[in-house]
Amino acid sequence: MPKHSWTSQATVPLPAGFPADVTVPKFVIELGQRFADAGYELALVGGPVRDMFLGSSVTDLDFTTDAVPETIQHILTGWSHAQWDIGAAFGTIGARYDDWIVEITTYRDEKYDPDSRKPQVVFGTELVEDLRRRDFTVNAMALRLPDFELVDPFGGIKALVAGVLETPGTPQASFSDDPLRMMRAARFAAQLGVTVSQHVAKAMAEMSERIGIISPERVREELVKLVLAPQPRRGLELLVASGIADHVLPELPAMRQASDATHRHKDVYEHSLQVMENAMQHEADYVEAPNFVLRFAALMHDIGKPKTRRFEKNGKVTFLHHDVVGAKLVAKRMRALRFDKDTTKAVARLVELHMRFYGYGDGEWTDSAVRRYVTDAGKLLAHLHALTRSDVTTQNKRKARRLAAAYDDLETRIEKLAEEEELAAIRPDLDGQQIMQILDIKPGPLVGRAYKYLLNLRLDEGPADFETAKAALLDWWSDQPEAQTSDDGDNGRA
Repeated sequence: MPKHSWTSQATVPLPAGFPADVTVPKFVIELGQRFADAGYELALVGGPVRDMFLGSSVTDLDFTTDAVPETIQHILTGWSHAQWDIGAAFGTIGARYDDWIVEITTYRDEKYDPDSRKPQVVFGTELVEDLRRRDFTVNAMALRLPDFELVDPFGGIKALVAGVLETPGTPQASFSDDPLRMMRAARFAAQLGVTVSQHVAKAMAEMSERIGIISPERVREELVKLVLAPQPRRGLELLVASGIADHVLPELPAMRQASDATHRHKDVYEHSLQVMENAMQHEADYVEAPNFVLRFAALMHDIGKPKTRRFEKNGKVTFLHHDVVGAKLVAKRMRALRFDKDTTKAVARLVELHMRFYGYGDGEWTDSAVRRYVTDAGKLLAHLHALTRSDVTTQNKRKARRLAAAYDDLETRIEKLAEEEELAAIRPDLDGQQIMQILDIKPGPLVGRAYKYLLNLRLDEGPADFETAKAALLDWWSDQPEAQTSDDGDNGRA
C-alpha cells in the first residue's frame, strides 16, 4: 500500500496537543458522520493516533465502533468502493475508499485460553473498555468522530512523551490475554525508540515461557517487523534480557556463551549486533533498504560459533567451519519460524559465504577464484558485499583500512571481469544440447557431469570458443568409463 501525504488531500486539523501540521483526510469526518447518523459510535484508534501524535506518516486507518460487523457492512454500503469480511469473525470489516484501506472493528474483549493459540473474542459496547484491552497505553488512545474528541483514559500521550511502554492494566493480565504482546513490546522498542517500564520488564521475564503458545507464523511476523525497524538492536536486547529470545530465537542469546572470561577473542553476541547495525549503514549502497535478508544474515552470521568453539593448547580459541555449521543452524531456525523457502535459502547462503573474502589477502586471488566468488554468491552478490564490509568491527584502524582497501580491490576486479565476461550469467561454453550432440549421448546424469566439468573449466580459464570447448569436452570424455565400453551396450549412448 502506498504511503500517503495527507496534506495533499482535502484535510482537517487535529485537536490541540497534536503537531500543528498533522491533518486527516476529510473523508474520515464523513465516515464518522455516517455512523453517527445511523446511531452508532466511531473512533479512529490505536497506531494511527499514536503516529499522528508523533508526527509520523500514517499508512493505515484503523477504526473502532459499537456497531456489529453486519451493521458495519450496511453502513459502508454506498460509501466504500469495495469491502470485505475476511475478519468478520473477529469483528473486523475491511474497506477501500479511493486508494485508502480502512479497517473497522467492533469494540471487543479478547483473551487467550491458557492452553490455546487462538484468541477468544467477545464483542463489547464501550470505547474505554475496548481501549483497556489493548496492548500498551500508547496504543490505547482514540479520536471520537466526527468531532475528534481525544480519548486517552490510560495516559498514552504522557507515556509517549516519557518514551516508556506501559500497559493499560497490569502487564501480567495483558500478557496472559495475548502473550504475543511481549514480542510487540520489543518491536515497539525498536520502532519507536522507547523503553519498557520496570513492571513490564518484570512481567516479560516472569512470563517469557508463555510465548510458546503463540503460533510460529505470528512470532515470525513480529520478528520481521522488529528487524526492519529503525533501531532493531533495542528490541533484540530486550528479547534477550527478558528471556523471550530463549524461546523464539535461542541461537541469539547462545552467542554469549561463545565468549570466554579471558577475552582472548571478541564478544560474539555484541559483535553480531554491531555487524547488523553496520549492515544498516551499508544496505542503501547495495540493496533496497530496509532489507530483512541482509540484516538477519548479519545478525546470525556467527550463529555457528558456539557449536564450533575449540580451545587450542596454546590458548587460542578457534571456530573452524562455523560458517557451514551456522548456515545449517539458521536454516533450521527459519524453517521452525515458518519463513518461506527463498528467504531461508538466501539468509543461509549469506551465512555460509560470509568468511569467503578472508582468503583474499592482499589480492592474490586468481581470476578463477574471483569468478567462483561471484558465481557462488549469484543473485546475492550485492548482499554479500554489504555483509562482508559490515563484518569488519575491529578497533584497529590500520587493520580496518587494510580490509576495506582489499575489498575495494576485489569489487574493482569483479567489475572488470564482469565487463569482459558477463560474470552475472556465467555458463559453460557448451549447453546441454551441444554436449549430447558432440558425445552422442542421451539425456541423463552423464550430461550433468559433462556440464559441471565445462562449468568448472569456464570458471578456471575464462570463456572459450566453440572448437576449444569441444576439444576440452572430448578430452574429458576419453577418460570417462562410459567411453571405454563397447558399442554393444547402450550405456547412455544414443
